[in-house]
Amino acid sequence: MLGSIKNKILDNTIVLLLILSTGGLLFVFNRNFVSIIFFVLLFFTIFFLGKKLKKSLFYSSLFTIFSCVFLGVINYNFAIVEQTLNKYLFHLLTVTLVVTTLFHFKNNRSNENFVNNLYTVLKIIAIHAFINFLLFFIVKNKLSIISSTYHECETFLNLFFYTTEKGMVELFGLEFCRNQGLFWEPGILQAYLNILFFLEAFVYNRNKKLLLAITFLVLTTYSTTGIAILLVQILIFIKEEFKVNKLLAPLLLFVMLPIYIVFSFNVDSKLRGEKQFSFQKRIFDLTQPLFIAVDHPLTGVGLDLFQFQNIRQEYYISSNTLHAINSFFGVDSKIEVTDKGSSNSIMFLLATTGFPTAILLIYMFFKQQIIFKKRKLWMFILTISVMSEPLLLRPFFFLFICSGFIYMFSKFIFIKKYKS
Repeated sequence: MLGSIKNKILDNTIVLLLILSTGGLLFVFNRNFVSIIFFVLLFFTIFFLGKKLKKSLFYSSLFTIFSCVFLGVINYNFAIVEQTLNKYLFHLLTVTLVVTTLFHFKNNRSNENFVNNLYTVLKIIAIHAFINFLLFFIVKNKLSIISSTYHECETFLNLFFYTTEKGMVELFGLEFCRNQGLFWEPGILQAYLNILFFLEAFVYNRNKKLLLAITFLVLTTYSTTGIAILLVQILIFIKEEFKVNKLLAPLLLFVMLPIYIVFSFNVDSKLRGEKQFSFQKRIFDLTQPLFIAVDHPLTGVGLDLFQFQNIRQEYYISSNTLHAINSFFGVDSKIEVTDKGSSNSIMFLLATTGFPTAILLIYMFFKQQIIFKKRKLWMFILTISVMSEPLLLRPFFFLFICSGFIYMFSKFIFIKKYKS
């Protein structure tokens, strides 16, 4: 009994660190120290608390690390400008943490255990987000600034976080700060909340009260992408509920109405209101990296983010191309160039690694072996999430790429073993 509780606490801690390493402020402000703790915890768990190593899984994991290192070495050596080695070492750390996490759950637990822990941790994150949103109205005048080299926000007791400078929203006469929970941006919180909605609606209990609570929390992020993903999930959920309870479906459709109204207000402010720069920047991040990739199709321009920011300043989009893009999206964009990083991590991957590597990694992403129920919807949620935030190369989302690699190598090892 005690052993089981200990394992649950240990596994939940590992999954929590995995999630927080992908956009969490704990890693933003203490990345090196917490990363070391994360790695030591995984190493200790595998070699001192784990079961006997499964050879096929061990070799598949090694091949996965070697494959990622090989791709990284090629990218580093063939980049068009000199790259910073530290940036690649950071990616190597990500690969090592992710593969080690996968190895732990596949060797010592099960795939089901990982999903169960993910479900538990996401509920804890949702509870914190709920408190975070309500607490703002009480402590908004008692916040202190916390900052690092690349990020600054306001905090209450270093447990609750807000970005009031650009996160204040007025909706139906209520002014509130967009809910970012434990993360550096509300768009990241919405991704995890939508994942929790998926797990609750299509994998676990289908608890209507919890689904309503998650829906409310997604609305507090005031994320266009988040609300759009949520609306798609609710429509699919209503369709399935209609098969078993035809009276409930109209009620759920009625619940969707205020969500759609909020979504409409949000989209309108992005297209024509004060938030239009954010929407235009995302369109730019969707299109401009493609032009960079076309110029450097084999190995890209290199994964160094700072070098990418410098390089993309040289890529202006012509007025004719801008007009065509604007006509397609129905906006009047004024952005021709930017020196910022890309919010679209799939297009960033394409521009920085080239077509062969990007296609391989995206293929492995879609071959993920972690969530199997409602696979198309699941991949839709993940794909839209990484196309709206720079998350694909961060540990939680890179986990799905590595699970695809391990699966493919495991199949190869099994075939070789069977033939021998």
